[in-house]
Amino acid sequence: MLSELQYIDQEFPAVIASIVFVFGALIGSFLNVCIYRIPAEKSIVSPGSTCACGQPIKWFDNIPILSWFILRGKARCCGAAYSFRYPFVEFLTACLFLASWIQYPYAPAACLWVLVSLLVCATFIDLDHMEIPDRFSIGMALCGLVMSAIVPSLHGANEPIYAMASLRGLFESAVGIMIGSGMILWIALGAETVLRKEAMGFGDVKLMGGIGAFLGWQGATFALFGGAVIGTVALLFWALIRATIARPSQKEKYKSDNRGLIGREVPFGPMLASGALIYAMLLKDPVDLYLSLVLDLFS
Repeated sequence: MLSELQYIDQEFPAVIASIVFVFGALIGSFLNVCIYRIPAEKSIVSPGSTCACGQPIKWFDNIPILSWFILRGKARCCGAAYSFRYPFVEFLTACLFLASWIQYPYAPAACLWVLVSLLVCATFIDLDHMEIPDRFSIGMALCGLVMSAIVPSLHGANEPIYAMASLRGLFESAVGIMIGSGMILWIALGAETVLRKEAMGFGDVKLMGGIGAFLGWQGATFALFGGAVIGTVALLFWALIRATIARPSQKEKYKSDNRGLIGREVPFGPMLASGALIYAMLLKDPVDLYLSLVLDLFS
């Protein structure tokens, strides 16, 4: 089976890439269901997809990515508009699945599909509700531990004896959990002491542990500091856009709002997830090399 897949992938890479993209879009459609229903404590299995008016959505109106554009963002049954975020989540998931497939061997790529799915759900739930359910953060850590033992190459463990490689993969995953969650916990405690109020939710601490379980301490480190940079740039860009496009009568209000950004509660989970995905898809090798050189300076 694996040899046949390798042959098809080598001879017809575009075919396999297309299948992976479509599969990712289908998973993204399911993630939309999870993002909406899990915080509301509703079943993700039944009932099937329904419109805001209560009518069931036909299968041909529920095709990932395409249906939103075919229907121009409006339900066929009642004409109610529905968010562009639905096709965006589907497209984002499809792209991340494809990037994982291109960047990694088959088994680690499949592991990263799990990480991508959990991070996408955690990101949008955190944006909506300012919290990350434990089933995603703690579940991510548990999945990372199990998959690191089964697929030790996820952490670069390539010992000739599988049992030894499996133990090393499990060890790297556990270290990633401890360092990932430990770093952000100490930062949160320090910020809380200085600011005299809660600076970061414990959900972010658990999420960092989950990221470390899949990506090791190197990925967790980049997710934390890269996520902080991403968050700073995003907030500054958002404030600049608001001030630029505002009508003259609104500019004073927006300036006042922007000055209040420092004390405003902002979800950090999406930034951590963005940092983790940038590391996994684009910067793993250079970041790992840089961190190893830094460690050599102190060893």
